[in-house]
Amino acid sequence: MNSKVAPFLMFEGKAEAAMDFYVSLIPNSRIVEISRYGLDGPGAEGSVKVATFEIDGLRVMCSDSPVEHAFSFTPSTSLFLSCSNEEEIQRLNQSLAEGGETLMPLDDYGFSRMFVWVNDRFGVSWQLNLA
Repeated sequence: MNSKVAPFLMFEGKAEAAMDFYVSLIPNSRIVEISRYGLDGPGAEGSVKVATFEIDGLRVMCSDSPVEHAFSFTPSTSLFLSCSNEEEIQRLNQSLAEGGETLMPLDDYGFSRMFVWVNDRFGVSWQLNLA
């Protein structure tokens, strides 16, 4: 079997902005490829049909859904990021929480001396932990 598993994030018109934001924040990240909708749709012309990007080596796929849904992201599925130092976790926390929502503020929770859980401005949930 030659299968590959990758997280897939479905946005409503903000896939490219989210990818740009994530790769600008996290070292060793990049946009791999983007396929866009054309004039004939079904999505808005130029919006992301499907894209692949890497966050510190983790390959993630995403798209802009041409269909409105009654659901969005939920914190029950999140991206867990181990940070190497206090400055990194504080920087990422501040950037990811801006325009989003803090679910668990940066603190010592016993299982980690520095941990934070946020939903970013795009609705994606992140758990940041000091390694």
